[in-house]
Amino acid sequence: MLKSVKITAAIVLALSTVTVGAQASERYGKRPKLTLSSDLASPWMLQLKPRARAKYRRVSRQANRRVGQQQAGLNQVRTGVTTGSLQPSNGLRGTVRNEFKPDLLPTIVSYSGPAKPGTIIVNTIERRLYLVEPGGKARRYAVGVGKPGFEWAGTHKVTRKAEWPSWRPPASMIERERKKGRILPTFMEGGIKNPMGARALYLGSSIYRIHGTNQAWSIGKAVSSGCIRMRNEDVMDLYDRVPVGAKVTVI
Repeated sequence: MLKSVKITAAIVLALSTVTVGAQASERYGKRPKLTLSSDLASPWMLQLKPRARAKYRRVSRQANRRVGQQQAGLNQVRTGVTTGSLQPSNGLRGTVRNEFKPDLLPTIVSYSGPAKPGTIIVNTIERRLYLVEPGGKARRYAVGVGKPGFEWAGTHKVTRKAEWPSWRPPASMIERERKKGRILPTFMEGGIKNPMGARALYLGSSIYRIHGTNQAWSIGKAVSSGCIRMRNEDVMDLYDRVPVGAKVTVI
């Protein structure tokens, strides 16, 4: 009987040692490296329960279908008549995003005015920017413009271009926003969170710029302090087409 008890105790002790060893190994042992797939959501999805994972996939498929439908519908979009000598012509396809209206995407329009190719015309009433091109055409982009009290008009040249520009708010803006309870930095490095966006075209020696924005909702509206805002995708496209020295007319 005593021998049987000793054998049983030995077995229990051995099993306990294996269990504790396994737990220690799991806690302190070296784990294999995590390999990320091209789908950055995959590691995150592995943490979800099966039901939540299935719901995530279903919502993603529905979102992709909506984007596809918008892309197909874009071919049927035709914008209205513009003012002056600018008239709509063949559409220029752009990338459709859920949060952006198709009628605000870039397009090609006819142009019969006096401006030479390479000239930028900003129509603040329409809230559109036109880049005049050869052959009686112009490339049209939707923009955000100065809010009431901050409108301006004039002619400048592009004196500098910058990718992911830094931001130095004018002292008047800092003071104005402080009175509203909003504290602005005196300087901000360029980046995704910077309100200057992905690119900037500096206009003469003025404080005004044609620049991108991290607030895509403001495109097509009058909410800026005088600068001309563009969608980041659009200002990057314009940036590559416009050299330093280009003429810019704001009307």
